[in-house]
Amino acid sequence: MRKQTRTAAVGSIRIGGGNPVILQSMTKTETTDVAGCLKQIQKLVKAGAGLVRIAVPTRADTEAFGKIVQKSPVPLVADIHFSPDRAIEAIEAGAAKIRLNPGNVKNKDDILRIIDCAKRHHIAIRVGVNEASIRDLKHDVGRDHRVMLMLEEMTSYVRMFERNGFENLVLSAKSADTVRTIEINRAISEAFDYPVHIGLTHAGLLEDALVPSSIAIGTLLAEGIGDTVRVSIAGDPVQEIEAGKKILASVGLYKQPQPELIVCPTCGRCQIDVVGLAKKVRKVLQKSNKPIRVAVMGCVVNGPGEAADADLAICAGSGKGFLYKNGQKIAAVDEVNLLTAISEQLLTF
Repeated sequence: MRKQTRTAAVGSIRIGGGNPVILQSMTKTETTDVAGCLKQIQKLVKAGAGLVRIAVPTRADTEAFGKIVQKSPVPLVADIHFSPDRAIEAIEAGAAKIRLNPGNVKNKDDILRIIDCAKRHHIAIRVGVNEASIRDLKHDVGRDHRVMLMLEEMTSYVRMFERNGFENLVLSAKSADTVRTIEINRAISEAFDYPVHIGLTHAGLLEDALVPSSIAIGTLLAEGIGDTVRVSIAGDPVQEIEAGKKILASVGLYKQPQPELIVCPTCGRCQIDVVGLAKKVRKVLQKSNKPIRVAVMGCVVNGPGEAADADLAICAGSGKGFLYKNGQKIAAVDEVNLLTAISEQLLTF
């Protein structure tokens, strides 16, 4: 069961408070390339993003940000580092939320200016602590103390916002370390009732990012922690949304509007080319947007059980396979005709 939190209003989006988990990503084009940013936002929204974040390191970027906001199909988040002026410019340009990093926006007067501006424009603020950015490298603490350091930074920042009457907050604390990311988010969830943004920072290239991100995000979601998710991947941001959907689906928080393919890992019991058949089935499924479960199994050990849970399944034997539909065996099909048979059945859903 998800932990009950307050609700943060981010434009038309509601985060926390029992609302569905929101997937988000970040544009990776130059912000001053307005057309390029909008094109990337459209791709992200089509993939399933509910929010998109944009970096605004310069005045030219906040000027471009205002133009992007006017044509964006989803609320936009301005990513702020170091400069309170950029934060205020982005809010006035139409940001639905800004991300502030306690590691590099520290001056109390600057923070109070940002709070006043955010109040006037009724926007949300994400307090985003990154382990790497809050460390004092001249007086660094060991890894065992960094979770407490992140929690202290978060607490100090949040209390300042609360004392000044601003509570439309989303909290996040990230590390490149999977275990510390899990630990700090548990601590934040215990200490506060604000909605939580979860993710693993600096996760790496796609092939390196998927496993640690899935472990960190999946563990937290399974424990009921997390109201919005970003899977950080170096490369195409659409991959972040696709990975996020799979993680959410794996813990029952997302119903994929596309087929799910289950394939046995294969072993010495297999008597047909299960992997080859599964690859062909996947190509067929890519043409469908129906949320059905399809299983391709290589023997009778787990095959019948998976078939019972699948909408459509093949349990392969020697030179043939048994075709199941809605858990019921409907035909025995020669191996050479299995792909045709399953393709024909897919049309009936």
